[in-house]
Amino acid sequence: MNLNQITVEVADIPRARGFYQRLGLELIVSSDHYARFLCPGGATFSIHLAEAPAPGGTMVYFECDDLDARVAALKAAGIVFDSDPEDQRWLWREARLRDPDGNRMCLYFAGENRVNPPWRVPAG
Repeated sequence: MNLNQITVEVADIPRARGFYQRLGLELIVSSDHYARFLCPGGATFSIHLAEAPAPGGTMVYFECDDLDARVAALKAAGIVFDSDPEDQRWLWREARLRDPDGNRMCLYFAGENRVNPPWRVPAG
């Protein structure tokens, strides 16, 4: 099984569509109530119109090989971050932000530690 699609609720499709395009996602489907983007690596991410989006415990993670440079470029383009890139104890470097509807997001770099951290459970 391969995770390939995540959808979040938004209150304003054009506003959210612009936000995700500014993050660098490629718009591939667009309508008044829905938009889908292609992410580097082939997964897709979508937004769906909702009367009252309820952002909560879900956080969407986008891995970036060039995390620090990307965050700097996005800040220069007007994207506001909740936290700057910071090394975490789980060996990922993360920067956090929210989309215009309050959905929590994390831009990060984990490299080999994403699937093979030193504390990985042994196979079998």
